[in-house]
Parts: sequence; C-alpha cells; structure tokens
Amino acid sequence: MYGYEKLIGYEAVKVKRLNDLAQLPTKATEGSSGFDLRASKDVVLAPGCCAMVETGLSFEMDAGLEIQIRSRSGLAAKHGVVVLNSPGTIDSDYRGEVKVILMNHGALPLMVYAGDRIAQAVVCYLPKVYLAEESDLSATDRGVGGFGSTGVK
Repeated sequence: MYGYEKLIGYEAVKVKRLNDLAQLPTKATEGSSGFDLRASKDVVLAPGCCAMVETGLSFEMDAGLEIQIRSRSGLAAKHGVVVLNSPGTIDSDYRGEVKVILMNHGALPLMVYAGDRIAQAVVCYLPKVYLAEESDLSATDRGVGGFGSTGVK
C-alpha cells in the first residue's frame, strides 16, 4: 500500500476476504488507476468460452461510489481474454462475492490459477442525477445520426 489510508480526502472502501486464498487488491504502481483483482480458485478457460472467476472478496463503499471491473490489457493482448461485461459494475449496496466474467477469445485454453491477476477494479464517483422526461430535446449538428454517422476508420 502507498499510505493512502493516511491522506485527507481519500475515500475508504472496505474489503472482506471470504476464503483463505483471497488476496487483497493491490495497485501495481502508485500511478495505476485500478487495483488488480486475483482469482481465488483455479479455473480452465477454454477457447470461445466464458467463466465466472471467483475473487473471494466482498466490498463495502459509500453511496455515490461504484467499482468498475475492467479487463487487464496483458491478458487481452497476449491471450485474447477479456472481462465479458466490461466494465462490470459493483454497486455500493452489494455485499456478495465479486466474481469476474472472463471470456477467452483466444485460440488456446488458458489456465487461471488462484492468485493470478484477472482484472482490475477502478473506484468511480457517481454524479447525483435524475431523469426528466421532455417532449422536445435541443438540436445538434449530429442530430439523430447513429452508429457510424460520424465516419468509420
């Protein structure tokens, strides 16, 4: 840890280990935006298949925060393995085990061992918003142009 818990203005996110193989998330460097999540059980990830990989962790955070679960670039680049619902969302009121849905788009099976880094957890602030129904919306140059309307390269 980098001593964040001692700094004024840092939010505390509580982490609970649910089994003996669970490892607390860590940042690889002080400048890393995400905490590395690790598997708490061995899993074989066959090509073209997905699996829910257990972390053995649960979290508690204040309302107004969420944790986004994102792919690790090394797993994606080297093995074609990504977080399927990236970013996955861990809501502030969820207290169950965080599991990561990994998808193997690669050509070979990947053995994930307990302790392997499988994803990253990024803590994000959520703005307080409400949805206001309107009969008309303001005009823009783009208008109703959808997928590919601004050009495809």
